[in-house]
Amino acid sequence: MIKNLLFLIFTFSMATFSQAGELAPPWQLTTQDGKAISLEQYKNKPVILHFWATWCPYCKRLQPKLSELQKKYQASGIEILAISFNEDEGAKPQDEIYARGYDFITAVRGEAVASLYGVRGTPTTFFIKRSGEVIYRSSSSDITNPKLELAVQEIVKN
Repeated sequence: MIKNLLFLIFTFSMATFSQAGELAPPWQLTTQDGKAISLEQYKNKPVILHFWATWCPYCKRLQPKLSELQKKYQASGIEILAISFNEDEGAKPQDEIYARGYDFITAVRGEAVASLYGVRGTPTTFFIKRSGEVIYRSSSSDITNPKLELAVQEIVKN
């Protein structure tokens, strides 16, 4: 009963986000070491697209939960793709991710992509199905939010 109620709440809340049901806009950026990275490289994979900054304490709070969900559903091929933006001079986002104990890739200088996605602050996280459809957007760092795992369960479906 509780699971069904959570699913209904989740389904209702998806409709309130302007990007829900739309295809994720394509983008290409570079990593800290200058390698090109794009959403296209993750075509046909479920993706957690995480906009963040090294100075953001809320991002630091959310990232363990995102990593935990990726590990829990790793058999599905789920990927976390991070985009760092609005960084302080000299910030090294990928080094910070590794220092925090995570191995996901982060693109840098993502201001234009953040604008394209309507991101106004950090953290903002999108959950994207294999088809490229955005099913959920969150601007919260509440790691107890059941919608995070419900979104992951939805994007890993075949």
